[in-house]
Amino acid sequence: MSSDPAAGQSGPAPERRRSSDPGAGYVRRETQAQRLDRNFAEMLQEVRVAQAGVQILFGFLLSLAFQARFSSLDTFQLDVYLVTLIAAALAVTFLTGPVAAHRLLFRRGLKDFLVHYTARLTTIGIGFLAVSVVGGVLLVVDVLLSRPVAISIGSALVAIGIVVWLVIPATMLRRRRDPQLFEELDQS
Repeated sequence: MSSDPAAGQSGPAPERRRSSDPGAGYVRRETQAQRLDRNFAEMLQEVRVAQAGVQILFGFLLSLAFQARFSSLDTFQLDVYLVTLIAAALAVTFLTGPVAAHRLLFRRGLKDFLVHYTARLTTIGIGFLAVSVVGGVLLVVDVLLSRPVAISIGSALVAIGIVVWLVIPATMLRRRRDPQLFEELDQS
């Protein structure tokens, strides 16, 4: 028996699946409880990464209202600021939600619920994080350069975010369901 570092528990070592499917990954021999523990630990690590960034952004946004130049913002800039601030606050709320839920439900036999709940909260939180990042960049570029440049850069960030956060993962899901779909790419 060897230790599975992702699960933090002893058990059989994961074995590499021999398959023509490049997305097959590892096959784990773990109990339902071990799988839930591992999934929850992996999700909490994802949340930690996102939390740090959104909390810094949220703190920065809160401090902006107390800067001398804040009163010179036009209506568009104030609207962008408010939407961005609220999105950052919601991102913080949703990304810290799993921790609060875990505290309340710890040792109550609800790990399955916690895993699914954490997945949903994290997905929603990352959506609000995306809005707050784009809004923050839009606001700063609008103040420093110009509105057309800000809208161009904001639009580019939205497009990049859609590709990186949605299109590529969706493509991998599709590929996993149909391994022949990208066979030409694998052979090149």
